[in-house]
Amino acid sequence: MTTTDNAAAREPCLSVVMPAYNERETIEEVVAAVLASPFTAEVVIVDDGSTDGTREILDKLDDPRIRVILQPHNQGKGAALRRGFQEASHPFVIVQDADLEYDPGEYGSLLAPLLSGNADVVYGSRFLSDRPHRVLYFWHSVGNKVLTLASNMFTDLNLTDMETCYKVFRREVLSSFTLEEDRFGIEPEITAKVAAGHWRVYEVGISYHGRTYDEGKKIGWKDGIRAFYCIVRYSPLGARLLRRRKATG
Repeated sequence: MTTTDNAAAREPCLSVVMPAYNERETIEEVVAAVLASPFTAEVVIVDDGSTDGTREILDKLDDPRIRVILQPHNQGKGAALRRGFQEASHPFVIVQDADLEYDPGEYGSLLAPLLSGNADVVYGSRFLSDRPHRVLYFWHSVGNKVLTLASNMFTDLNLTDMETCYKVFRREVLSSFTLEEDRFGIEPEITAKVAAGHWRVYEVGISYHGRTYDEGKKIGWKDGIRAFYCIVRYSPLGARLLRRRKATG
């Protein structure tokens, strides 16, 4: 547990939503780290049609805070998050990937602006931090920054890391809109709808232990193209154009 947990009162108040797809190498270690956080009230694991033995590992997990939901087939991270958000029952909800890229020991610092009443949503920024970062793909870093810039242009936010996994919400924020994207396009969609709702957004610097494609990384260049589409599609301008087209069609 990192010392950053001292940033907020330690009490179970957090629903951790964890989409998982073929993560047998890391799932047990990640779940153990999540359960070790004093903020974790429940872990909602949505297995998205794993075929590598992940489901068998999940079946053996024994903790009353864990709920496992099995998707009938692979539908994508966005579909898994939608299901997990529907099941979350505690005041705050965080997204936790089922790999080792993000550290649950940092939940305290992510929750601090929410617990103090200053924020409705908190993004954990990999680019706003002096904490440890594994050095990996240059073009991924460029792509993330370009997508964040484009998102900021359409939402009028000034985020440094729109694509981060670590997003924490007051539960009523998630109840205020309907999510549609099935894959990684859910990241810009969430950001656009948070901005449209005029929710108070904070950023907190986090560490990042990225993995390679050989280690299981799944996002690719096609997801980047879809992200650009989603940035426009779910922006207020894009939403107005779509409503107009439906009205005239």
